[in-house]
Amino acid sequence: MAILYPITTEKAVGMIELENNLIFVVELNATKKMIKDDVEKQFAVKVAKVTTHITPKGQKRAFVKLQEGFKADDLAAKLKIV
Repeated sequence: MAILYPITTEKAVGMIELENNLIFVVELNATKKMIKDDVEKQFAVKVAKVTTHITPKGQKRAFVKLQEGFKADDLAAKLKIV
């Protein structure tokens, strides 16, 4: 499993509402394909795009954009983010 946990900061919640994006902390060795497959399998959604970056603290974060027709709001509610 590539996904560790979702980010719940104010900025992350704003991205859910405005950009249909979710932010997850993932394993350092996780590839974009692994993250995409993991999100699609775990949450029954379709992923349009995955962008990753490593923070100065050594955490890898994945920005997951959902395809049209899938709402990040709904998924965030399931994950109890909003």
